[in-house]
Amino acid sequence: MTYEDHVALAKRLYAALAAGDRAALGEILHPQFTGRTTDGLPLGLGGSYAGPEVMQREFWWRIGRHFRARAVAESFHGLDDGRLHVAGRYRGEGIASGRELDAAFVHLLAFSDDHRVLALEQLTDSAAWKDALEGPAVPAAPAPTAAPDTLRTIDYTVRDGVAVVCLDRPERRNAIDMRMAEETLAVARRIAADRTVRAVLIRGNGPALTVGGDIDAFARAAPGTLGATFETMTTPFHEALRILSRIDAPIVTAAHGAVAGGGLGFVYAADIVLAAPDTKFVVAFSALGLTGDGGGTWHLPRLVGPRRAARMYLENQQIEAAEAADWGLVTEVVPADRLQERALELATRLAAGPTRAFGGMRRLLQDSWTTDLSGQLLAEIRTLAAAGGTEDAAHAIADFAAGRRPEFQGR
Repeated sequence: MTYEDHVALAKRLYAALAAGDRAALGEILHPQFTGRTTDGLPLGLGGSYAGPEVMQREFWWRIGRHFRARAVAESFHGLDDGRLHVAGRYRGEGIASGRELDAAFVHLLAFSDDHRVLALEQLTDSAAWKDALEGPAVPAAPAPTAAPDTLRTIDYTVRDGVAVVCLDRPERRNAIDMRMAEETLAVARRIAADRTVRAVLIRGNGPALTVGGDIDAFARAAPGTLGATFETMTTPFHEALRILSRIDAPIVTAAHGAVAGGGLGFVYAADIVLAAPDTKFVVAFSALGLTGDGGGTWHLPRLVGPRRAARMYLENQQIEAAEAADWGLVTEVVPADRLQERALELATRLAAGPTRAFGGMRRLLQDSWTTDLSGQLLAEIRTLAAAGGTEDAAHAIADFAAGRRPEFQGR
């Protein structure tokens, strides 16, 4: 199937769902279809569904009993692994409440050889679905949920192909609260859906990149609810990190001041990390009687080695920028007065590179941890063939042969 075939089939799927057309869905969905929907959706709808009948009966038709909603696709992007990335919004209303539903979504569609949809992975704003079903919850200490188009704790801009994600709670040293966790997910979805983004720069406003979780906010939690608070907060934050791990655009993180706790996730998410000399990195969880988040228990042993990672976790060991560079946690130590300028220069240079090829490189490097040599060699063949089919590769090879410097368009 071509990219155009994938888009046409996706549009047929959305049309069939909007019409409740079971016959059409029977033709569109492969008998081995599987669905994965967003954790945290109301009515227990988040989870995995095996088989087209199960997906229809237990997910789509249950939604139809509680919502008048349709998926409005706004952009399509073919991925190197053959899947289709679809971004858009669910629009409609809750049937009982009459409340508007307007929730951003990302769908990853996989296809079978016989031109059917084989799998669908859904990412969406679960809080928007809950609000449309029953109205916003009113907790004793309200924790606002970020709408995708309203950012208060992150300053997000895109210029010259670089998406700049600036953590913006300087008065709290960019401590991560519920709103910042939600906004991190909202920004990750924007990045994944925006084909103009060709590199990402993560940085922080104020004296630190981030000190991790907002301890004061945790201290205000009602007795017996702290575990649930952590689960609610880390779910969107981890989903954001997962999305960022699979985009094509390379990620640069500029670290300064303190980087602690789950905030290290912004370091783990990056392909290249620049740090000011005075930067201090600390896991911090054992000091709070906690275990960890932000993907540290996966990334840190791979970056610095299992023994060093264990010591950082168990002994709450703090390391400074030079040592972090020696260990492999940081790519380069940069003078403090040059950090932001150097990071932006690097991100801008990457944004002028072969974006699709960068995406293939990112996935190959990440997947190498869980793939044997034979599997990795096969993946390299598939990824190289996909990159070879891009406009950037064709133009770059022609330019190289003609003695010209290639200019990449990210296509």
